[in-house]
Amino acid sequence: MHDTPRPRILLVDDDEAITGALGPFLERSGFAVRIAEDGRAGLAAVEFEVPDIVVCDVLMPHVDGREFVRRVRARQLSLPIILLTQVGESWERSAALDEGADDYLNKPFDPHELISRIRAVLRRTAQGAGALRSATRLRALDLVLDRSARRMWRGETEVALTPKALMLLEYLMLHPHEVHSRERLLSTLWGFDFATTSRAVDHRIAELRRVLGDGAGDTRFIETAPTMGYQFTASVVAG
Repeated sequence: MHDTPRPRILLVDDDEAITGALGPFLERSGFAVRIAEDGRAGLAAVEFEVPDIVVCDVLMPHVDGREFVRRVRARQLSLPIILLTQVGESWERSAALDEGADDYLNKPFDPHELISRIRAVLRRTAQGAGALRSATRLRALDLVLDRSARRMWRGETEVALTPKALMLLEYLMLHPHEVHSRERLLSTLWGFDFATTSRAVDHRIAELRRVLGDGAGDTRFIETAPTMGYQFTASVVAG
């Protein structure tokens, strides 16, 4: 019997305090870890051997995290990437997700939360989520989201959404059938790391359900997981 190979992680961060603690923790959690001290070294590491996933800081010298993502995607690599950042602005997060990052985690973070994110991204990748991430359009039943034009249609009718609701819908469609807590959605899309503003998520979910006509007839796109959060329940395809 052969042992299952450990998933290979490339950890890219210029902070030795982070890599010195996080690298061994990831190893103990069942991953094979390589470390690169900045984005330029990370790109060289990917050239040498493509890992299963990259965990990459955003604020680094030489090549920062967003530029790292752009260069990897320019090579047409469907390599999953999670970005670590101390930048809380939602436009930074939205821009990086648009450019091809798979997920975002704010510093400081719980290492166990990072492990959960890594495993979730690897599961999505195994299920073909790379095609969704690189798609210009996402489709679920008669719902079409044009990611580049920032427009949405139900059937032949274009539907208007606020920018935050559109960003939330895009994120949910890129991660279908996965439950997202309000706190995670706030952290990833709004840049907030506290639960006191979780109503912001509820308000945007309510907007999406109203505009989509969710629940009318047999159509249901977004489900509430009691005490847990929300998930996009319809199957999503590229195109």
